[in-house]
Amino acid sequence: MTTIDAALSGRFTIGRNLTVNRLGFGAMRITGAGIWGPPPDRDAAIAVLKRVPELGISFIDTADSYGPNVSEELLREALNPFKGMVVATKGGLTRPGPGQWVSNGDPDYLIEQAKGSLLRLGVERIDLWQLHRIDSRVPRDQQFGAIRQLLDEGIIRNAGLSEVSVAEIEAASRVFPVATVQNRYNLTDRGSEEVLRHCEKHDIGFIPWYPLAAGELARPGALVDRIATAHGATPGQVALAWLLQHSPVMLPIPGTGSLAHLEENTEAAGLELSETEMAELTAAVE
Repeated sequence: MTTIDAALSGRFTIGRNLTVNRLGFGAMRITGAGIWGPPPDRDAAIAVLKRVPELGISFIDTADSYGPNVSEELLREALNPFKGMVVATKGGLTRPGPGQWVSNGDPDYLIEQAKGSLLRLGVERIDLWQLHRIDSRVPRDQQFGAIRQLLDEGIIRNAGLSEVSVAEIEAASRVFPVATVQNRYNLTDRGSEEVLRHCEKHDIGFIPWYPLAAGELARPGALVDRIATAHGATPGQVALAWLLQHSPVMLPIPGTGSLAHLEENTEAAGLELSETEMAELTAAVE
């Protein structure tokens, strides 16, 4: 593995109007501890962001709650006008303090937060806005209605959901076109397999968060470790390569505040696992 180019991961078209390289970047880790406040080294964070497009990454995922606001503001400083890139953001979580996340699905709040993201990112329209969580205290159709309003008013171009079931995707789809779904998913956590298959059937982008996890499979001598050694790769690269080859709608967004780790993650786009290796990895936790 020598070439570092996210384009090697293949392409996917979000919402049938925004085509991106499938291996993206998650911009949560460029903030402070507890995803709160500014990064400990602002210059290093900016350097990481500037390196992102140089590596062929054309899809970035962030949220108004990362910081809060810090991630979006750093993205604007480092990369605006985002030429050739799709920047997705999320709304619907409030931040009382470091490491604390509280849902707020009030329709007025969602609309105002999306407008705030528009200003922080410095764009005329948000390419992809995702509901960070469906708030159980607010009727979900009211939350979906707010998203429909954001689409109708041209504040956002596409809309997605996060941590949802197939039934919730179907309910939302009756109100607006669901372009993406962002659920926790990795080699050792396949709880959203049914959601993934639904996304494949309906051409919905599936954004797995916590994508690098390999658990016990990555311990010395275990399956992921053996495959990584055979390819001269790292266990994290194998985990990302498995995701990319597991489904054509998969859009992994590994995040980091480290330049070296960013390049290491991106190198996974060029790692090709054999059919046998894919089968072994897929069967490992089934």
